[in-house]
Amino acid sequence: MIKKIPVIDLKQHQAVSGKSGMRDTYKPLNTVFAPSANPVEIAQGLKLNGADEMYIADLDLIESQGHNINDVRMVNTIIPVIFDGGVKNLESFEFFLEYAYKIIVPTETLESVDELRKIFEKYPKERIVVSVDTKNNELLAKNMDMALSEFKEVLIELDPNDIILLDITGVGTGKGYNEYLLNEFEELKDKLIIAGGLNKDSLGELESLGIKRVLIGTSLHSGEVKLLD
Repeated sequence: MIKKIPVIDLKQHQAVSGKSGMRDTYKPLNTVFAPSANPVEIAQGLKLNGADEMYIADLDLIESQGHNINDVRMVNTIIPVIFDGGVKNLESFEFFLEYAYKIIVPTETLESVDELRKIFEKYPKERIVVSVDTKNNELLAKNMDMALSEFKEVLIELDPNDIILLDITGVGTGKGYNEYLLNEFEELKDKLIIAGGLNKDSLGELESLGIKRVLIGTSLHSGEVKLLD
């Protein structure tokens, strides 16, 4: 069975939802797992329904508009958190280690490939998740002028345990997985966690293609997709 890792995005201490990464339009999350958008209540509901880890992105931190890291720390005592706080370099990676059990290094915010190498040299792979952020099938990287294929070569060299393949244009749309991206990363398939716009049908298709893990937000919180079926 494909593993579904629940996703929440945090903004001003609430879980929020939105589409295609348009973060200024996000609204409080309605979820079948809790009566409110409180992240601790949602984590408790997810745990009761069988979740053993969850992904949290701190949108305020990523956009330098405050932070929600104390909420993240609290959730991490309930369910182990895979945390995206917009890591830029080794220093910011180190800072987040005490708040969550795995820290995401996203291409969107990473300063350089050298900083990624430093993280891998210093810390065990069990604590590191690389997020390959893409938009319109191109690498989304504010600080690195690289093609998607070039960054893939870096990943082959570093050999991480966990690689999120995120199609930002798909987030919240339920349009299914991005076939092009999956084909591009075929040789890293065993390490991939697919994310962005997944729906019930796409989960079965991904499983038949040999994908073992997905990040799932909108369709899970709406009740369309069940955590453990």
